[in-house]
Amino acid sequence: MAANDIVKYGIIGVGMMGREHLINLYHLRTQGVSVVAIADPHIPSQRLALDLAHSYNWPIKVFTGHKELLKSGMCDVVVVSSPNMTHYEILMDIISHPKPHHVLVEKPLCTTVPHCKAVVDAARKRKDMLVQVGLEYRYMPPVAKLIEIVKGKTLGQVKMVAIREHRFPFLVKVNNWNRFNVNTGGTLVEKCCHFFDLMRLFAGANPVRVMASGAIDVNHKDEIYDGKVPDIIDNAYVIIEFDNGSRGMLDLCMFAEGSKNEQEISVVGDIGKGEAFVPESIVRFGTRVGGRDGVQTLKAEDDRIKYDGLHHGSSYLEHLNFLSAIRAKGERAPAVDLQDGLISVAMGVAAQVSIEKGRFVTIQEVMDEH
Repeated sequence: MAANDIVKYGIIGVGMMGREHLINLYHLRTQGVSVVAIADPHIPSQRLALDLAHSYNWPIKVFTGHKELLKSGMCDVVVVSSPNMTHYEILMDIISHPKPHHVLVEKPLCTTVPHCKAVVDAARKRKDMLVQVGLEYRYMPPVAKLIEIVKGKTLGQVKMVAIREHRFPFLVKVNNWNRFNVNTGGTLVEKCCHFFDLMRLFAGANPVRVMASGAIDVNHKDEIYDGKVPDIIDNAYVIIEFDNGSRGMLDLCMFAEGSKNEQEISVVGDIGKGEAFVPESIVRFGTRVGGRDGVQTLKAEDDRIKYDGLHHGSSYLEHLNFLSAIRAKGERAPAVDLQDGLISVAMGVAAQVSIEKGRFVTIQEVMDEH
């Protein structure tokens, strides 16, 4: 692919997040991208995506299934933003297809560890395609700035990472698929793989074991779909121990709309402490020697962002980064690879199992699952 070639995208699944990708790619059009096809069996989602495409003057081919989109040969890149439980089949079909397609797959990679491992193994055999996992919270400007501070050793050796997400309940999705663990992988996979991925980044280590406590206390208890009450938890505490001795903690509450910030991230090393706040986009950091009076506060911004969207510009930067990897013709790996996707799911699964069994669960235990 020449540097000035138009990179042609297809989007598989054009619900809320698929349309968000469509809008982000439109704002990247000056970088030489175009969305040429979409695939989704849900007619209302198709129509909403088509309305967007028409407003952008993008002629788009509509398919009801991903296999038809792949068979068309129209796309260089596919974005997989279909419901979680469909990722495995779709990814395996893309990876086994004769024509190589680069892939950006929304989080979580798959809903189970065995499915994630199968995708990782299959993708290893393809040297002609890149696969990036949509753990885009890394790109949120305040989070990216805190990652930079941690990597610069300003805080010293990281010992503790605490992430609090206090937010609104899960949104309504097509056919309410996200109300059940069997479809999502569970709240701690569906939602929190983002945070487990960040913990790994900050700690610079891999997880060893997980302990969690959580429940369904407020949300969705009065909802019934096909005679079934939702089983997704709406709050939890999770503790993760890493192989370098550091620890992470997640504090999740999904009935906390009365919060100034949706995410508060704290990273403490043996020299200092850093914090990031979203959506305030504030970063604070200081050292033990400097004390309270030495804490610096800065506004985290990224002037490359042309569209803030649902995730504070991180999806835009994610696409920009992946496009750079594609144009590098295999000389650059995706920033968030399949192994990152696998481990973030394994951490979420371990947390879900820990709640069910009331004990620590090792990562090895869930990685050995067949």
